Amino acid sequence: MTIRAVGMIAAACAVLAGCAPIKPVVSPPPKVAMPAGWSAGETAKARAWPERDWWSSFGSAELSSMVESGHAGNLELAAALARLRQAEGQARIAGVALLPTVDFYSGSDRSLPLGSGSTSTSASGQLQVAYEVDFWGKNKASVAAAAASLEGNRDDRQTVELTVTSAIVSTYLQVLSLHDRLASARAHVANAEHVLKLVQAQRSAGAASPLDLARQRSVVAGQQAAIPDLLQQQREAQSALAILLGRAPQTFKVADHGLDTISLPLVTPGLPSELLARRPDIRRAEASLAEADANVAVARAALFPNIRLTGALGAQSSALLSLLNAPNLVANVSASLMTPIFDAGRLKRERDIAIARKHELVQVYRAAVLGALAEVGIVLGQIHSLDEQRKLKTVELEEAKLAFDLSEIRYRVGAEDLMTVLDTQRALSDVQNDLGMLKLKRLQATVSLYKALGGGWQADVVAGAAVGVAAQ
Repeated sequence: MTIRAVGMIAAACAVLAGCAPIKPVVSPPPKVAMPAGWSAGETAKARAWPERDWWSSFGSAELSSMVESGHAGNLELAAALARLRQAEGQARIAGVALLPTVDFYSGSDRSLPLGSGSTSTSASGQLQVAYEVDFWGKNKASVAAAAASLEGNRDDRQTVELTVTSAIVSTYLQVLSLHDRLASARAHVANAEHVLKLVQAQRSAGAASPLDLARQRSVVAGQQAAIPDLLQQQREAQSALAILLGRAPQTFKVADHGLDTISLPLVTPGLPSELLARRPDIRRAEASLAEADANVAVARAALFPNIRLTGALGAQSSALLSLLNAPNLVANVSASLMTPIFDAGRLKRERDIAIARKHELVQVYRAAVLGALAEVGIVLGQIHSLDEQRKLKTVELEEAKLAFDLSEIRYRVGAEDLMTVLDTQRALSDVQNDLGMLKLKRLQATVSLYKALGGGWQADVVAGAAVGVAAQ
């Protein structure tokens, strides 16, 4: 009898639970005009992350190890994961509204009748099942909003992961570049000292003046002065890299090698617009838009009556332990309806606010897409420009080396003065430094492109694109 009564109450709640014909409607993301020449690939492929280990394209085992270590130890990633777990908990809480609530109430009374020496004790208990009928879809819309918020938090975490990974790769490349710059600076010092010995020999032979000797000593001191600053920059870059990995800077050190150990990934022209759909910030904007859609449905449903079904199973007995077996169990089912009559327009204003918020997020979504398109276009243009600069700078370096060698030979035989040697020496040093910086910028531009595209690309998707932004 008891189980049957409870089952009747639960069944009644379940019947009305399924009577909600109104469901929240989530609008698709707004269309954004794509640049001419951007091909349309398969969205499903674009949404799948095609290259989770895109940093391996640089061909460095040490870099891959550091990225994996950063994923495990980075503090920002750990905080983002904690926020994601909070969002998962909120989504579970929101889903509770779709289920009935069951409460048990119990109590006892002890009485001593007047003129009597005996007491009587009675106990009562009630099992109450309640359910809010989601006829207008408010609870389902709330669950949809929580689900969209959870998805947005997942995208936020991926944004942090992509940002941290890009920072690790970029900072690692900077450390290697500083190693190269230090080696180049030491080579410049050696070169300047070689010229100084040549000037001293010329001075001993009476072919050079004290001014020539002082000038070259000044050059040597200037070249030597650059080394401490580069060492400090290298220490700072290594400390920044250690923090990204979640390590103490004092115990961290990168192996002594330069950018010559890094492969330059090939960037194929032609990138379909669907690759941008993989960017976590765009997916986050899309999730926020879906959440706003659901919140509009919640605000609209709040304008309508609230139907609540309550079922109760109760009994009274002189022995609490035999309550559920008592013969006087009573079960009843009741329904209540509450509808807003006068709220000074608060519910309508809340609906209007929710609609305005949705319209705001539509523009935020469009701005995110346009910003992503601009970022990809700028980075592709930067890569193209840096490639051209490196080609020209390589030619300039070859000519600068030839000019310095010729000026040194002519100075030895007295056909050129020291100023010509100093000029060619300074030009050679500048070109070598510029070429090293261009190599670093080119590698970091590739990192920026990976980040702009959400973490890499598929070779077949890229090759299938019609026209590349880099070629425009």
